[in-house]
Amino acid sequence: MGKKCNCNILKGKEYVFEDDRPFLSCHAPTLVELDDGTTIVSWFGGTAEKNPDVAIWYSKRVNGKWSTPKIAADEEGLATWNPVLFNAPDGRIVLFYKSGENDNEWYTKYTVSHDKGESWTTPEELVPGDIGGRGPVKNKPIILHDGTWLAPASLEFEYWDSFVDISKDNGKTWIASSLVPVNHKEFCGKGVIQPTLWESEPNNIHMLLRSTCGSIYRSDSSDGGKTWCEMYKTSLPNNNSGIDAVKLKDGIIALVYNPVSENWGPRTPLVVSLSEDNGVTWPYTCVLEDDEGGGEYSYPAIVAVDNQISIAYTWKRQRIAYVRCAVEDIISCCHSE
Repeated sequence: MGKKCNCNILKGKEYVFEDDRPFLSCHAPTLVELDDGTTIVSWFGGTAEKNPDVAIWYSKRVNGKWSTPKIAADEEGLATWNPVLFNAPDGRIVLFYKSGENDNEWYTKYTVSHDKGESWTTPEELVPGDIGGRGPVKNKPIILHDGTWLAPASLEFEYWDSFVDISKDNGKTWIASSLVPVNHKEFCGKGVIQPTLWESEPNNIHMLLRSTCGSIYRSDSSDGGKTWCEMYKTSLPNNNSGIDAVKLKDGIIALVYNPVSENWGPRTPLVVSLSEDNGVTWPYTCVLEDDEGGGEYSYPAIVAVDNQISIAYTWKRQRIAYVRCAVEDIISCCHSE
């Protein structure tokens, strides 16, 4: 992972809400940054994960202040899961989420805001008849050089498998790619889920994957995401918890994850690492949270605006944390250590 530093990033850490939250538990944040400086963060919250009272909540950060959390979507009698915010090029903000009793029966719905998150449309199914989860499962879609949308998707049945959903018409219809090849007879555990994506060159797409085998895995596509090479192990540890990455304007890749090589291992520490060679090496790492007592800091989401990155993550299932920093600050801090 290269050099680790404990820089001043967390001096700017904010909580989207405090202990007076209108739910007992919260998890799985997602975020978008708008052109006017507004930030929108969404998460699922309720009594506990999987409980039928769990709804999709959101808050807006305007002029440095977070709004009171509100419900963006709810499904009577069913749990909701894993919201994913997406800032569409036409000004729409799309909020995808899963609905269902568990992760092998859930399906994907979406709602849209045309007014920067002030209101949301009536939710609709993303792919009618879908069971198992189409569209983005945890991490944001990306837009390719030709305007194609790619949504990082996965399935959680007997085995875990990953793919991407492809839309050529701005999200109206979706076509699933082939599955990422996995030799399940030899792979330890169930497999890989929850990809995060970037495009390095036209039609050259890369994904990093959460796994049950103690490491982050990777697969690559040379045809715009239609097919994928057999996945391969990276040098990055993984605790079978969520990760997220983003490509910046200068080509740097920023990745947020828990650097723990243990299936269902501790969800601390939480770090952000940088790669300058398309994800081959990660020489700069900044510690965001570290709790030897076993606190949970997990399921991060990351987006980029110019050379700035914004990160939201679960903080002990009690709050959602938010931090924004410049990439050069991480690099310079690591050089100075």
